[in-house]
This record gives sequence, C-alpha cells and structure tokens, in this order.
Amino acid sequence: MHIFRAALIVHAMNDDRENSQDDLRSFLLMSELESDEPISQREIAGRLNIALGLVNSYLKNLAAKGYVTVKAMPRNRFAYLLTPKGFAEKSRLAFQHLGNFNKLYQFTRQDSHSLFARLREEGIRRVSFCGVDELTEIFFLSLQEAGLELETVMDTRNNGEPFFNRQIVKLPEGIKTSGSPIVLTSLQRAEELKQALLNLGVIDARILGPALSYESILRRNGTRQNRL
Repeated sequence: MHIFRAALIVHAMNDDRENSQDDLRSFLLMSELESDEPISQREIAGRLNIALGLVNSYLKNLAAKGYVTVKAMPRNRFAYLLTPKGFAEKSRLAFQHLGNFNKLYQFTRQDSHSLFARLREEGIRRVSFCGVDELTEIFFLSLQEAGLELETVMDTRNNGEPFFNRQIVKLPEGIKTSGSPIVLTSLQRAEELKQALLNLGVIDARILGPALSYESILRRNGTRQNRL
C-alpha cells in the first residue's frame, strides 16, 4: 500500500501535474473504499487531509465512470463501494506508475550508499537525517551498511513520531542537539528542507543532499524509456 501511494505521489511530480494529481486522489479514494465498510465523505476527507467538497466531487466522478457504487445505509448514511471495474482501475493506476517508484528506489540506494561510503572515508562517524518519507528507510539501510551512526532525525512534519530507535524532532531542536553533517533524506522536499535549515542558520557546507532532484530522476527515466 505504501509503495503504491509513493509511486503515485512520484508520478504527481511529472509535467502533466493536473492529470497526475487526479490519478493520485482517485487512487487514494479508491483505496479507502476497498474494505467494503461504510465510511462517510467526512471520514474520507479527514483520512486523506483534503477538502470535503473535493471528496464529494471525486466520488461523483468515480461513480459516473462506474468505479464506485453508492448504497444507502440506516441513519442517512451511505456506503461507497468499489465495483469490479473500480478494483481493476485502482490496480491499473498502481501498476502504471510503479516503475517510477522503482527508479527512485534504485537511485536513492546507489546515491546514499556512495554518500555514506565517502563520509566514512573522510572520518565522519555520525550523521543526522532531515526529512522523513517513504524513501528515508533506504538512507537508513545504507547508513548501517557504511557503519555510521544516526545521531538525530529532524523534520518539519511528523514531530514526535518514531523512526526506528529515534524520535523525529523539529528542526530547531535537531540543529541544537546535533553537531554532525545533516543529510537531506526526503527527495520530494529536499529544496524546501534545505532552505529551512539555511534560514535557521545552518551553513551550506554542513547540509548534504541527493545528487539529483525528483524531477531530474523521472526526466532521465522518461527519456530512457522514449529511446527504447
């Protein structure tokens, strides 16, 4: 489920942003409906953190396409259920964009491995992470393979949540308690997080990040596919 979500979020970074965003929201909505349990539009909006009006609009659109059926329930509730056609469409969306996630996984694995190997050669033994998303665990795996220690995990989101044996802290706290290099470990928000660190007084030389951006990785992938 997380891989499928990540693949669609990745695809939303492509040039056709409007259609990609429609794909993402449609997929997430259909994923919420696949359990066949009654759920309100308000509950869906809360889970996906999108406006109630958008949920209503997307459900109407999915129903018009035959992907969702509406069933009346007691106490003026409604059950929104995926049709067989809807299950097929959800699977199509996931499969169509899974290649993008695989490309990002491969790049992140190679890039983080090279980065931590170089730091070890330079005598660095501890680093901090900034930014947590679906790909951050790959950085952690490469860190362990290089024999380095994770000092602090910081982010502008997810504060207080666990990341393996660490707790995610806010940027000001992470900067204060960490004296190690800070590695940007969210490809999607790398530029945003780097700017936030700079605004808090972290010098540029201390911030390490991916060699390529989300967009450039996908652009390379798309160019390669077009040549095949």
